[in-house]
Amino acid sequence: MSKTIKPEDVKVILATDCGSTTTKAILIECQDGIYRQTHRGESPTTVEAPFEDVTKGVLNAITELEELSGRKILDGETILYPSSEGKGIDIYISTSSAGGGLQMMVGGVVKGMTGESAQRAALGAGAIVMDVLAANDGRLYHEKVKRIRQLRPDMILLSGGIDGGTISHVVELAEILEAANPKPRLGIGYKLPVIYAGNIKARNAIEERLGEKTDLTMVENIRPTLEVENLQPSRDKIHDLFMEHVMAQAPGYKKLMSWTDAPIMPTPGAVGEIIQKIAEADDISVVGVDIGGATTDVFSVFDKQFNRTVSANLGMSYSVCNVLAAAGISNVIRWTPFDIDTDELTNRIANKMIRPTTIPQTLDALKMEQAIAREALRLSFEQHKQFAVSLKGVQKERTISDAFEQSGAGATLVNLMKLDLLVGSGGVLSHAPRRQQAARMLVDAFLPEGITQLAVDSIFMMPQLGVLSTVHTKAALEVFEKDCLIHLGACIAPVGPQKPNKPTLTYHFEFPDHQIVSGELMPGEIKLIPAAHEPIKATLSPGKGLDLGQGKNQQVEKTIFGGVVGILLDGRGRQPFTIPTDSEERVRKLLEWSEATQEYPDKKGN
Repeated sequence: MSKTIKPEDVKVILATDCGSTTTKAILIECQDGIYRQTHRGESPTTVEAPFEDVTKGVLNAITELEELSGRKILDGETILYPSSEGKGIDIYISTSSAGGGLQMMVGGVVKGMTGESAQRAALGAGAIVMDVLAANDGRLYHEKVKRIRQLRPDMILLSGGIDGGTISHVVELAEILEAANPKPRLGIGYKLPVIYAGNIKARNAIEERLGEKTDLTMVENIRPTLEVENLQPSRDKIHDLFMEHVMAQAPGYKKLMSWTDAPIMPTPGAVGEIIQKIAEADDISVVGVDIGGATTDVFSVFDKQFNRTVSANLGMSYSVCNVLAAAGISNVIRWTPFDIDTDELTNRIANKMIRPTTIPQTLDALKMEQAIAREALRLSFEQHKQFAVSLKGVQKERTISDAFEQSGAGATLVNLMKLDLLVGSGGVLSHAPRRQQAARMLVDAFLPEGITQLAVDSIFMMPQLGVLSTVHTKAALEVFEKDCLIHLGACIAPVGPQKPNKPTLTYHFEFPDHQIVSGELMPGEIKLIPAAHEPIKATLSPGKGLDLGQGKNQQVEKTIFGGVVGILLDGRGRQPFTIPTDSEERVRKLLEWSEATQEYPDKKGN
């Protein structure tokens, strides 16, 4: 495991992702000097009874790959190395979220400062954060002890205090952990892993209280000073302990770990890895979203700062009733392009929760599912914007009391006008019957501003590419660009107060074959201009008082790219974005927007 890998020697790569229900295997091969994903197999995950051995599902998925590719990869349960003509592979890597993924609690002295930094470290490592303990979270001592015992996390990350500062509060948190004496979720015969990433002055006191009862590890302080956030040491240690403890307890994982050539990563951590790599390689701002049955993950990179949030109660099947409760029935109905009463909508959504593996059987059921998806995505992104903030507690000509405010202390890093690429993933987006539907769901939920490229993950291979990027960045980025991403096109949305009957946008597009498409976009209107994924010279003039990213009234000249959908011109406004509340008018408007985004028979939309 973790053998030395020379990228130039790697020609054939095997990668698996062990999900909670399905294990996916992909084969990546170097063809004419370029890495491409060539075959894919899948099999039910076998972490539960009767098999209770994750490697059985992995072997089944690899066997399907062998049948599809004609390449012999296995000799019994042994993977064949190295690759030769029609036989063997060069490296095998894997990710996993089987068994519920990595579940953590984090602690910090001030909830809005070190508590939030600890949360960012855990989320960035691919964990689901079950709770945040803080000295100022308003709970009594015994309530905190009870909460720790109830949750039974896989791991705890404890932080607090700047280096050299006061130690009493962080020691108090350690005493609460000591009193709770929590037992891990998996495995009986080992101690709960606890990572301490706080004030170095408190290390001896922490060791005294937790050294015996837990498997305690010390890493560098997450917030060595108020102005600095140092998350990487904690994230690396979370990965290591995830492998040593959590994965080692799950059935069959020790065997799987002995097969892989790089450490197994939690699936969301691996997706975050590829999002960061793509932002770094192209020097762009990226937002990625993965919408699943139970949770929705949002990833972002703005100003080179990575953030991830998990909306653990917003999903499309197991958590679909939570979406309805959080959004409110009127917000779901506003996206439904037909008349429906609230009782019928509620019953249909409840049926989806009871039968989570069903897929829509009628057009109306599909439209309703996509209406719910818009709200799940919107709410998850709202939560992400509140969490992806600049450091709280940093002094900017304020009194000391401001440093301890939990709200408004950090401005969100998410700036939609600066967003270059929006990537969607998850069944409802990746498997939408028409790509236009996926593009509309992304635009309606995220409301991108200015000029934004849109894409979806074709078959959800981002986790495998994320772990591959840690050992072979070139291969991961080439497959991501050529086989993983389906480029939908560009969304162009002017921002600002619109003037009735005055154009919100005047556009002029010059295609590589020198064809010209130009025109005007009116308030409340959507237009689709089909355009392939090729460079298109765009000259865009926003209406009076409107902004496309260069400032109010400023013309933008830029090379943009089309895609399988094309160029989506959105004149519906953003301040605020509204849909008619009158039922008849709403249905008319939604159908009008839907009609406007259908495919044209002619490539340029004439």
